[in-house]
Amino acid sequence: MKKPTLVIMAAGMGSRYGGLKQIDPIDPQGHIIMDYSIYDAVQAGFGKVVFIIKKENEADFRESIGNRMEKRIPVEYVFQDLHNLPEGFEVPEGRVKPWGTGHAVLSCLPVVDGPFAVINADDYYGQEAFKLIHDFLVNTKDGEKYQYAMVGYLLKNTLTENGHVARGVCETDEHQKLTAITERTRIERRPEGPAYTEDDGATWHALPEDAPVSMNLWGFSESILKELKDRFPKFLKESIPENPLKCEYFLPFVVDELIREGKAEVTVLKSHDRWHGVTYKEDKPVVMKAMQDLKDAGKYPQSLWED
Repeated sequence: MKKPTLVIMAAGMGSRYGGLKQIDPIDPQGHIIMDYSIYDAVQAGFGKVVFIIKKENEADFRESIGNRMEKRIPVEYVFQDLHNLPEGFEVPEGRVKPWGTGHAVLSCLPVVDGPFAVINADDYYGQEAFKLIHDFLVNTKDGEKYQYAMVGYLLKNTLTENGHVARGVCETDEHQKLTAITERTRIERRPEGPAYTEDDGATWHALPEDAPVSMNLWGFSESILKELKDRFPKFLKESIPENPLKCEYFLPFVVDELIREGKAEVTVLKSHDRWHGVTYKEDKPVVMKAMQDLKDAGKYPQSLWED
């Protein structure tokens, strides 16, 4: 059985944070969040890493992590390019924003030819998550429906004290299959509990603390790549006229479509690990302490990649 591939979405520059946040060290040894994710993936049994980056960040990226990782696990790079569009489409004038996570994963079409997991570069997912998704990928095959998986986190374990976050809020049936996923782009921890707004804070809607949410840790068969490719033109045709500068082809939207059409089934694998991420500069000391605590508890060696 072919080992699954880990796809890391690292093309975002981190506009809320400033600078290439994905390559900012979070411990005294100089590790970045991706070091921990790749370490956990290697331990779980993944066989290759694919980095999705912007072409202009390639030199910085290779220097800060890529070259080190190539000694541990096979590595490939793909570039998310704003101009990489289907025939008949062009980038709207003035647009600089990438086309979203669906477009990012679509960039992997030339280099992924088996089961794979997708993660964000700047999120710490925890060891349990990589084991769950790896075991699903090696033990599950597409049948009448595509068989996908998602690691779901408890909402309360994924919030920052320093601002708002975007999360895919999930609904599941009694068999832990995903029935719907709704992208909430502004969720905050408020005095009365977590809530989201869709009108810049004019009104707020409460969310349960233990609502399962997506942190973009997905497990797919390669079938998703064809679906992303086939559906992209329709998305562009409908969305560019409505929102030329900011519309995004979100990966969860495509998964949601496939579920509703009866083409895919998504198993929600529940993790109780706490998510950590540097969404805002103020998050960094919190993440640094969390990583040191995990090392002190024996979950990680002080230096991850000692030979």
